[in-house]
Amino acid sequence: MNLARVIEGHDPESTALISRGRPTTYGELYGQIERLRGGLSAIGVGDGDRVAVLCSNSRHFVITYFATLGLGAVVVPLNPLSPARELESEISNVSAKVVVIEKVSTATWSNVDRLAVPSVRTVVSCDPSSAPEGAVPIGELLAAAPVDLVDVEPDHLATLIFTSGTAGRPRAAMLTHGNLAANREQSLSSGDHVDASDVLYTVLPLFHIFGLNVAMTMGLSVGATVLLDQRFDPTTAIDMITEYGVTVLPGSPSMWSAFASFDQLDGSEFSTVRLALSGAARLPIATARLMRDRFGLDIYEGYGLTEASPIVTSSTGADVRFGSVGRVLDGVRVRLVNADGDIPAGDVGEIWVQGPNVFAGYFRDADATDAVLTEDGWLKTGDMATVDDDGFLWLVDRAKDLVIVSGFNVFPAEVEDVLHEHPDVVEAGVIGVPHPHTGEAVKAFVVAVDGSDVDEESLVEFCLDHLARYKCPNKIEFVDELPRNASGKLVRRELAL
Repeated sequence: MNLARVIEGHDPESTALISRGRPTTYGELYGQIERLRGGLSAIGVGDGDRVAVLCSNSRHFVITYFATLGLGAVVVPLNPLSPARELESEISNVSAKVVVIEKVSTATWSNVDRLAVPSVRTVVSCDPSSAPEGAVPIGELLAAAPVDLVDVEPDHLATLIFTSGTAGRPRAAMLTHGNLAANREQSLSSGDHVDASDVLYTVLPLFHIFGLNVAMTMGLSVGATVLLDQRFDPTTAIDMITEYGVTVLPGSPSMWSAFASFDQLDGSEFSTVRLALSGAARLPIATARLMRDRFGLDIYEGYGLTEASPIVTSSTGADVRFGSVGRVLDGVRVRLVNADGDIPAGDVGEIWVQGPNVFAGYFRDADATDAVLTEDGWLKTGDMATVDDDGFLWLVDRAKDLVIVSGFNVFPAEVEDVLHEHPDVVEAGVIGVPHPHTGEAVKAFVVAVDGSDVDEESLVEFCLDHLARYKCPNKIEFVDELPRNASGKLVRRELAL
């Protein structure tokens, strides 16, 4: 097997990608991947070598990803906008042999200390006008003679994706060809899914597992058209959705919140969308309701994490239940566990996951791997949830984000959900802060609607109407924006700085 084979067997004349307004057919895409595979082989890339990719959502990312996999080498997708120090650390961590860069990352790459990344032998530039000195133009590699795709075993390493997920500081999660292929099959067997007639809008970053394996790989594996967008802007996104007749719209909660509060929309902009998906973080119930009430669009929320390749649950194929992330996918096993063992429906426990989609561990970090993988293959996610009698999962929060006020547990997401219900609140983030009498207190950071006169006192009173007193914010700070990572997930640790 080889995951790169998912692009085979489709109509060569149908459109595979649209990137920066340029369409690429499946026939053209396959030819480009074949030739780049030959070019990478010619510069010494082979079985097990790591290729770091610093590209935006573009055709270059796609062909580099599949060409690298096809050689039995390992793709390391990195954020092209990361600072130089972070790139040095990540590239050094995985001992990347080749780095592929686009124009967007050229300036940052120029600040990378090459002595800090001694494993890098070749830099490949996708943009001749901004190529650093000594870089090999990708066009030169694309002129190479094609080489055959290499079949590998299911446990062969396919990609290393940096995540702070279940283990604190960023570590490289090892995902195999078997992991990624299994999650694709698990997803396709559950509810509504993508098919060859679809146009799939992909603004989720391809260096993130949601964009990589759910949007891009899933779309290409069924012969759909993958519409790539490099940076989310609600106006531009709406223009692309209407121009190209987007039918499948995956996104993060921040994208849906932006659409929900976009006053200029009348709802017709989403008339072609048959499947709206949300993941990467909890979708505020208020946002889901607004999207249904304003545009008649149901958003199907799912749950996953990098270490599970990523999808664990999905609500597609079922009635939308606001706040639930759906049922467990076929082929995936889930337990909810507390200190006493497995828990009954309705109680809160940590999500444990088992299945062929569960990762192989953290690269060169046995201790971190042992902390999250049991001997019999259960992944301890660190996410807390409940399950109802119908098998629907309801996320509560990250275990590490728990706030303890006078001995009582407060899950920040519960407070955030209440704040999101207030008409003058756009976004909210909640953390625990030290308190001399209660140990910890709840502090909220709020982005208010432009021109709103909402104040701290009125928001606290609003919370008191919906929450126990100990769960209510002790302090509310108004901010212009909340810190989020590239996938749209709230970064609570930055709120505490």
